[in-house]
Amino acid sequence: MGMEDETRDFLVRIMQTISLVLLWMMVNVFIGIYKGFAFFEGEPHWPNWLYYCFLLSSLIVLIWHLRKKWKL
Repeated sequence: MGMEDETRDFLVRIMQTISLVLLWMMVNVFIGIYKGFAFFEGEPHWPNWLYYCFLLSSLIVLIWHLRKKWKL
């Protein structure tokens, strides 16, 4: 017995959402914490501003994509 198509599509959508969010988080943790762009040394410099702009813009794109994916 196989799984119904609607149930399978729903579970695939859940797994794609989880994997996409985890990938987004890993990329931002790597760039921000491991490379040190999330921390200020006295005052923010241009790499810090660039990192936070990337973080915010990628979060907006991620939310937009997930809303579009789940809207159907």
